[in-house]
Amino acid sequence: MTVLQQPEDAEASGGETDRGRAIFQELLWVHSIIRRDLKTLEQLAADVGEGLPGEEVQTALGELKTAGPLWQLKVGCLRYCSHVHAHHGAEDVLLLPALRAFDPSVGPVVDRLEADHARVSDLLDVVEAAARALTETDRDDARRRVIDGLQDLQVHLLEHLDYEERHAGPTMRRLDHLGYRVDDREG
Repeated sequence: MTVLQQPEDAEASGGETDRGRAIFQELLWVHSIIRRDLKTLEQLAADVGEGLPGEEVQTALGELKTAGPLWQLKVGCLRYCSHVHAHHGAEDVLLLPALRAFDPSVGPVVDRLEADHARVSDLLDVVEAAARALTETDRDDARRRVIDGLQDLQVHLLEHLDYEERHAGPTMRRLDHLGYRVDDREG
C-alpha cells in the first residue's frame, strides 16, 4: 500500500519546520522580484500612454527579460511573462498539491490560487500580444491595449501574491517537503 507521510515534527507539534520556513522564504523572494518588476511595468504603461514608440516598448520588455538576479540566474533564458508562467506551473505541480495533502482544510485556498494562476496566465498572454501589436502599429488603440493589459496584470498579480502569502504561508511554513513522499511498505 502506498501511503502519504506527513512530517512527524510538524504533525505532532502543529509548528513550523525549518524546511517549511525556507520554502516560504523562497516564495517571498520570488514574489519580491515580481513586485519589483511590476513597478517597472507600471512606469512602462505610463510611458506608453505618453507616446513611447512600440519598438521602445519591446526593448523595455526585453530588458525585463535579462535584468535582475532571477533572470541572470536562469542565464537570461526566461522572459518576464514566461517566468511567471513557470513559477505558477511549478506551484501547481509541487506546492499546491503538497499544501492540499498536508492540510486538506486549505483546499479552498488552493482552489483560489489555481484559479488565480489561470487568470494571471491569460493576462500575461494579453500583455504579450498587446506589446507585439504595438510594435506592428503605433496606433492609440494599440497603446490603450498595452496600458490596460499592464494595469490589469499588476492589479490581479499583486492581489494574488498578497493572498498566497497570507493564506497559504502559514501551512507552507509547516511543510517539510514539496511533492509526495511515499512509503512503499505493504499494510
